[in-house]
Amino acid sequence: MLFQELYRLDETRKPIRIGVSGAGWMGSGFVTQVERMKGMHVNVIADQDTASAWKVFETLGYGRDDIVYAESRSQAEEALRKSKRVITGSYALASQLDQVDIVVDATPSPAVGAETAHACIENGKDVVLVNIEADVTIGRILKHLAQKAGVLYTVSSGDEPGCIMELYDFVTSLGYEPIVAGKGKNNPLDASANPDTVAESARKADKDPWQVASYVDGTKTMFEMTCTANATGFVPMKRGMTGPEADLSTVSEIFALKEDGGITPLPGIVDFVQGSAMAGGVFISVRVEDPRINDDLIYLKVGKGTYFTFFRPYHLWFLEAPISVARAFLHRQTTLVPRDEPVAEVLTIAKKNLRAGDILDDFGGYTFYGRNDRAETARALNALPVGLAPGARLTADVPKDQVITYRHVELDESRVLVKLRRDQDKLDT
Repeated sequence: MLFQELYRLDETRKPIRIGVSGAGWMGSGFVTQVERMKGMHVNVIADQDTASAWKVFETLGYGRDDIVYAESRSQAEEALRKSKRVITGSYALASQLDQVDIVVDATPSPAVGAETAHACIENGKDVVLVNIEADVTIGRILKHLAQKAGVLYTVSSGDEPGCIMELYDFVTSLGYEPIVAGKGKNNPLDASANPDTVAESARKADKDPWQVASYVDGTKTMFEMTCTANATGFVPMKRGMTGPEADLSTVSEIFALKEDGGITPLPGIVDFVQGSAMAGGVFISVRVEDPRINDDLIYLKVGKGTYFTFFRPYHLWFLEAPISVARAFLHRQTTLVPRDEPVAEVLTIAKKNLRAGDILDDFGGYTFYGRNDRAETARALNALPVGLAPGARLTADVPKDQVITYRHVELDESRVLVKLRRDQDKLDT
């Protein structure tokens, strides 16, 4: 049992030593969760906002004398030998340290995820991404490079894709035919949402309005279900998926195959449902045609017959991620990795009329939103992957709700993220 293994590590004083990129909402939550667990600890936090990294350790009770700021490997190694906690502005440093066993990226930034994961692979360090945005943008090339280097690359559980993959493993291991994999969305889609329009709800939830706007405008959901698509081979049935209103009493019928009265054209679809009943949860609808198993599932109140939905009513974000870290380190077990071939992509779409010279801002901002589609469609359109959008400079006007393509933008080719995406695209040529 995993908890027994972690307790043994604690008893023998040989905990899993974790370096973390990110001291924001996700990173601080991850570090706080690990602090409560046996058999693992975070000894390095990297964030360009080093004040936030200081605050994470200080909030956990570490004094100023317990924390060392380090810019170099030698500074960090010396501090760790003295059992200090290290903060740094370098996302590559943790990957270079002998006293770090595994590195976690707990940011929502594809650029930071790229820097962190690439440095780990180059330095022979295993890496776990809580960052699905990075995986959607460059996950295939990271997996490819990690395999060549003999290190482990995986996305964690906690966010919807990792939780869906656990359900997917469950139903496919039992031999059930998965039809649709999805999530419950807890707010209606509004492509025009921006930090101003969600400011009040963000304030009430004590959340960053940009983050909240990325949920409401759908970009986050598109990332989540594209990450799931690229790991399972499932596809959206149309651009942006369908997102019907549903609850547990109706979801199986809604997502039945068309031949059986539902909306699904073929097995192997990613989608989401709206409404409070399934908000925050993940599900997989399956078809079971064996009469004996069908009757047993009906008796066990899983559904009404032929189509059944297995539903997990929660996902715990970064709070679950340490389980994936432990399994990766102790058993070389991945939670989610993309398939070798491209499956789906998140397209960048203009949120308003944009002009040449405009700089695209960030997820949940004022200039763009994301919608997913099949990879071959994105490639035919030469669509700009939304993970590359932040910071891109427009070289042409783009009308509201039009797909922004590579031809419309100028990218910083010196960035690790852009270089990795270029290399990933070469895998398909």
